[in-house]
Amino acid sequence: MTSQPGPHRARQPRPGRRIVIVGGGTAGWMTAAALSRFCDTDWSITLVESDAIGTVGVGEATIPMIRNFNAALGIDEAEFIAATNGTYKLGIEFVGWGAPDSRYLHAFGLVGRGLGLLPFQHYWLRARAEGLAGPIGDYVLNAVACRENRFAHVERQAGSPLPPLPFAYHFDAGLYAAYLRRYAEARGVVRVEGRIDRVETQGETGHVAAVRLENGQSVAGDLFVDCSGFRGLLIAETLRTGWTDWSHWLPCDRAIAVPCEPGEPWLPYTRATAREAGWQWRIPLQNRLGNGHVFCSTHIDEDAARDVLLASLDGAPTAEPRLLRFTTGMRRQAWNRNVVAIGLSSGFLEPLESTSIHLIQTGIDRLLDYLPVSGFGAADRENFNRRAAWEMERIRDFIILHYHANGREGQPFWDALRHMAIPDTLAEKLAMFRAGGKVVRDHDELFDVPGWVQVMLGQGIEPQAWHPLADQLSREQLGQFLDTVRHAYARDVARMPDHQDYVSRLAEQGRRKLEAAA
Repeated sequence: MTSQPGPHRARQPRPGRRIVIVGGGTAGWMTAAALSRFCDTDWSITLVESDAIGTVGVGEATIPMIRNFNAALGIDEAEFIAATNGTYKLGIEFVGWGAPDSRYLHAFGLVGRGLGLLPFQHYWLRARAEGLAGPIGDYVLNAVACRENRFAHVERQAGSPLPPLPFAYHFDAGLYAAYLRRYAEARGVVRVEGRIDRVETQGETGHVAAVRLENGQSVAGDLFVDCSGFRGLLIAETLRTGWTDWSHWLPCDRAIAVPCEPGEPWLPYTRATAREAGWQWRIPLQNRLGNGHVFCSTHIDEDAARDVLLASLDGAPTAEPRLLRFTTGMRRQAWNRNVVAIGLSSGFLEPLESTSIHLIQTGIDRLLDYLPVSGFGAADRENFNRRAAWEMERIRDFIILHYHANGREGQPFWDALRHMAIPDTLAEKLAMFRAGGKVVRDHDELFDVPGWVQVMLGQGIEPQAWHPLADQLSREQLGQFLDTVRHAYARDVARMPDHQDYVSRLAEQGRRKLEAAA
């Protein structure tokens, strides 16, 4: 598939199969694109948005599951990289989160490689205690590639001990939404321009019946998808769905975003640098750097936070700084009556681990799983909402970990977070890791063992022991095992091209494809 697909049959909806998406941006057009790809032509899909209403549009870093979404739509990667000014992302570097002068990488992919029944960290913990181990990042293929600014498409080879090189993207979210809009409209999605003036509901059920625009036009539907951002026009303002507030655990409530001139080289990772009352992101695109300062307004005012951001840019700003206000938490129901909230309307977790676009993606997956075929069953809604809440809560815990396990002593914001009570689910994970280096993935939670291990070690959480089976290797065998892993990863990365060169060549291929298809 290219960005200019062939003709498609006009959509002729059957009764009960009119879907109305309220709001565009990344969430709206991702939803529209996926529905247009997977729903037959007996569904109608209408998206209502207004050019006069801006979108948040600062989410530019992703995690590897975005590749599944693009692949499901049949998107050509070279075209995508060219159309969105994209670069590759192998992980996130955290600067100053453990102690003010510390840095570590949460890289995608495996930590070392398991041996026998045990994951790698147990052998590494023993080897470090015996003076045989280097930093944990020496045994993570993606971390080594980040350090050398290299990238290649590396998939797992049969019989090879080397792991794949999992990756995500940095891209311009506004350009991605525009790309998906072209995709969706070519597949029969109808875009209606206009600002919504009133929401009409059914008296008996309370379901949303239609949205009426300022020009008097009415857009009726059977299923409504609320992609209206923080406002939550349908899910919150109309249906009065409650909100679960997590600001006592995640107190940052502001962000200032600003792009600046591109840096050299284009690093294949996001950087998150801790500041006195929050943290700063740095996201490299082909044509610019995305920057932002996430902060807590009770510890620093907006003007001071803006000054901190502007004073630490790598290049001259290319736009005026933009302020965003938010509260961390989630809707008590992501699906209420005949409205499904996707994106910021369903909840917000700050972008520390780049999960915002992923949560849009999983919301769309659930919508497709539970697509109503005959009414709106209570059992479906309850199961949908339970799954959505469970996912958000596990990601919440992982983000809280970064704040709680900080080493920035003497700074009131960080001191309070270090001493706060934390969710029981997170407390259990920390206790298990401290006691014996164990991490157990809870069913299909997003972050797997390697992510938890890298962040906990990176932030100074020290296990008191390792699994006793790791003692079965002799000291010589243990040293050889770790050396084999480290040297293999170093050799593999040395064969990879420079990340910036790789992206530049691929983007040029993509531009030629887009021009040929225009």
